[in-house]
Amino acid sequence: MIKRLFSVARLVLAWYLLFLALYVVADWFWWPLGDAVTLVGLVTIAFVVIRAYSHLGRVQLIDGKLSAAAALSNRQIRQIEVPFEADEAFDLLDAAIRELPGVDAIDSVRSHLQIRASTRYLDPYGIKLLGRYNPLSWVVSQHNRILASVVRGDGTSRLVLICEPAFAPWSNWLQVDDGINLQNAEAITRTIGLQLSQRRRSEQTAATQTVTEKELAIARLSLLQAQVEPHFLYNTLASAQYLTRTDPASADAMLGHLIGYLRHSLPRTDRALSTLGEELERSRAYLEILKIRMGSRLNLQLDVPDELLPTPLPPMMLQTLVENAIKHGLEPRPGDGTIWIFGRRNDRQVAVTVADDGLGFSGEAGGSGIGLKNVRERLRLVYGTAATLTLAANFPSGAAATISVPATFAQDAPHV
Repeated sequence: MIKRLFSVARLVLAWYLLFLALYVVADWFWWPLGDAVTLVGLVTIAFVVIRAYSHLGRVQLIDGKLSAAAALSNRQIRQIEVPFEADEAFDLLDAAIRELPGVDAIDSVRSHLQIRASTRYLDPYGIKLLGRYNPLSWVVSQHNRILASVVRGDGTSRLVLICEPAFAPWSNWLQVDDGINLQNAEAITRTIGLQLSQRRRSEQTAATQTVTEKELAIARLSLLQAQVEPHFLYNTLASAQYLTRTDPASADAMLGHLIGYLRHSLPRTDRALSTLGEELERSRAYLEILKIRMGSRLNLQLDVPDELLPTPLPPMMLQTLVENAIKHGLEPRPGDGTIWIFGRRNDRQVAVTVADDGLGFSGEAGGSGIGLKNVRERLRLVYGTAATLTLAANFPSGAAATISVPATFAQDAPHV
């Protein structure tokens, strides 16, 4: 209550002193004119009291209370910390100011990170009687402005916002603003707060979606990796059982290679990529088992430089190409056959090729089976567009499948 009375009393005193000075001048010049000034002054002060209480009512309506003297002021200042770089914060502030009703002109200077805008007075009561000659309008600031700037920080920015009448500070003794500048400052602050909340929700949604997509990718990769030919294990155990009666040494060698194969085939709890070296050991054990089963029909040639062995590679991918070469290339063909595995590095890519001299693309599968589809899908899920699988005919017969992957790759990707 004291703040209200002081605010009204200050305004009435300022107008009283103004008309007292006019009365002294008018009475000295011509005394009937002094009486006229006195009459006008009394009427004007009555209007001042009315408009002052209207201003208090508007401020209380906007602010919800009159406990702070700053809310009663015609000049409002806000400082807002935002977690954005200066350019992004400037765009946020500029958009919030442009959304204000009654904005006449906006002068945005991005290089200086400053914004200057003028606003029209929108009478909340719609009093247009007598227009500019309405005594009630003399007490209310008709022209306001917004001065805003962005202060750079370390990864953050501070927004400085000033909403005030367009006249010098002395006008505060004679005019109120009906809470317009308080309303503008609060509106801009709320708009920025809403934008920050929406941005935060969008980031949370994106993060949740990323986690979900990663989990789905891991599930799909696990499913693809699980689609390994199960008959290989059964056939190997059956062959080892038979060899224990006819050729114990070969049975012992086969079981040793099977142990090596299974050791490299255990699921990875950390979902990390394997390496080219580990995958070669798995494929070598697999082919050694088949050599015992197929005898002299199968030959193996490896040509992979040691410096390429640490290259990250999805588990079972090389194995899939080897199995594909055996199943669709060599097994259907009578006579001897050879599997070649060689690796080369070109710029930032490592190419690993599995070739055979079997039936080639004239066979039944034609290189389009589930194994190669799985390889392409896993490459896409793990590497995106950074890895490829290419098929080509081998000379004079057979086929060659080449996987090209980045020489180095982030270990936090959704690998399986």
